[in-house]
Amino acid sequence: MLTEKKVKKKWKRYFFFLLTANIAIIAILLTLIFWPIPEKNLPDKKEPFEQKSSEFTIRTTKENVNELINAYLSEWLKNTKHQYRVSLEDDVHLIGELPVFSTTVPLSVHLEPIVQENGDVVLRQNSISLGRLELPNQKIMEYMDKYLPTPEWVIIDPKEEEIYIAVTEMDIRSNFEVAVEHIDLEVNHLAIKIKVPYETLGIDPAEDLEIIE
Repeated sequence: MLTEKKVKKKWKRYFFFLLTANIAIIAILLTLIFWPIPEKNLPDKKEPFEQKSSEFTIRTTKENVNELINAYLSEWLKNTKHQYRVSLEDDVHLIGELPVFSTTVPLSVHLEPIVQENGDVVLRQNSISLGRLELPNQKIMEYMDKYLPTPEWVIIDPKEEEIYIAVTEMDIRSNFEVAVEHIDLEVNHLAIKIKVPYETLGIDPAEDLEIIE
């Protein structure tokens, strides 16, 4: 009789332990899902470039840009544990993985590129999934913001469900200025503006004007 009572007490303890653990896990998940999303500050728009320069427009294809983006990402992520890539199709498809608890879950995001007046690009979320987890889109983007390593000129905004690409803020060694003029992935038409400051080429505009006169 005593042995049966001890066994019953053990089973009761196990039952209440499992019940408490399940309640705690559910509470944590609900907290993560409904936790308020912080505001994101987008970069200020650049003032017009005053230095003397020449401007060129380069027309290219999504295949060329895709190759360049993924080459940059490969270099950027080589010392991190996370990997993701971009595929330019009829829209922008971001593919990668996000850590969830003790494992990683496949991430897939389809985004629509929208060129801004200042030459930056907003990638607006069309569809998003994180494995088979049923989570709000904003919450998945919050995980992206937390776990995906990105350059400082790439801003993930979970509240607006978009990614702001501050192309004009890119740090380019040649001192050239880059801005996006046009993107139409469906017809495979992309145009990029590049400003080349005269000083970069060792040209003094003032002296050049004197010679012409």
